[in-house]
Amino acid sequence: MDMEARGHSEHPQALRLWLRMLTLTQLVEKQVRTELRAQFETTLPRFDLMAQLERNPDGLKMNELSRRMMVTGGNVTGITDQLVNEGLVERVEVAGDRRAYRVRLTPRGRSLFGDMARQHENWIVAAFDGLSSSEVDALHRLLGKVKAHYKDTALETT
Repeated sequence: MDMEARGHSEHPQALRLWLRMLTLTQLVEKQVRTELRAQFETTLPRFDLMAQLERNPDGLKMNELSRRMMVTGGNVTGITDQLVNEGLVERVEVAGDRRAYRVRLTPRGRSLFGDMARQHENWIVAAFDGLSSSEVDALHRLLGKVKAHYKDTALETT
């Protein structure tokens, strides 16, 4: 049973919309995970870590990676160790701090990530093939309004 099936007609429409968005997110993520494994023999967390490094060519410290990925340092260390062993990322010492190091993509890792990122984009675009361009624009705009309202409301309560 997917998340949306939990909603009933007597529930508020906003709740049913939320469940539909959760269901869609889960369906698309499952497809992305399946495709990453089939085409690249990798996982979504590994892709996410490499994406963070691709955006930061000089690399990131482990605690920065952990914070940006919203996972524990242990998770980041395990993924990093795997990617180092495969020659996709490297650890570089931080000048002036003998305990710290930065993690960055190797040229091989950058090339592989480029291939994965292009495919990832294609999978996400395909997920919305059932909508016209104007429908995608409208949905993006409407969800942006929800996001802005939420941010405004969250600021008022803090």
